[in-house]
Amino acid sequence: MKIRSIQSSDNKSIEKIIKDNLKIFNLDIPGTAYFDPEISTLSDFYKLTNKREYFVFVDDLDNVLGGVGIAEYDEKNNICELQKLSLSNESKGNGASYKLLDAAINFAKETGYKKVYLETYHTLEAAVHLYRKYGFKELEKPLISCNHDTMDMFFIKDI
Repeated sequence: MKIRSIQSSDNKSIEKIIKDNLKIFNLDIPGTAYFDPEISTLSDFYKLTNKREYFVFVDDLDNVLGGVGIAEYDEKNNICELQKLSLSNESKGNGASYKLLDAAINFAKETGYKKVYLETYHTLEAAVHLYRKYGFKELEKPLISCNHDTMDMFFIKDI
């Protein structure tokens, strides 16, 4: 198992993983990543600038098992956003989410960001637990209003 940058051949696999996870929690609704215009072409979206990246977690046969992205959020304040962290069911519980977070946070540091922001939903209990354990601090409201208005939990981490 390894982590690498997303390739165009990964787009369908990671789209399915993200959408399947959102469906499980009844979050296949507007105001979530489920309806992001770039969801089916993540490799293109994350290659638009050198300030963003999407990492995929793959098995020994290079099958995509999950992923996470970093992209611009509040560039004036050197804040990026952690986006679309999702794992296939078979890859959950083995530490893959921590490895993906490590890759994303390291990229953010190398790119010059000072903070990482994220939005999630309260029913995503495993994700909320992960973010807290990883050192993210909860905020009362979003830093900036965005198109994921269904999300109701907001976190930030100094890096």
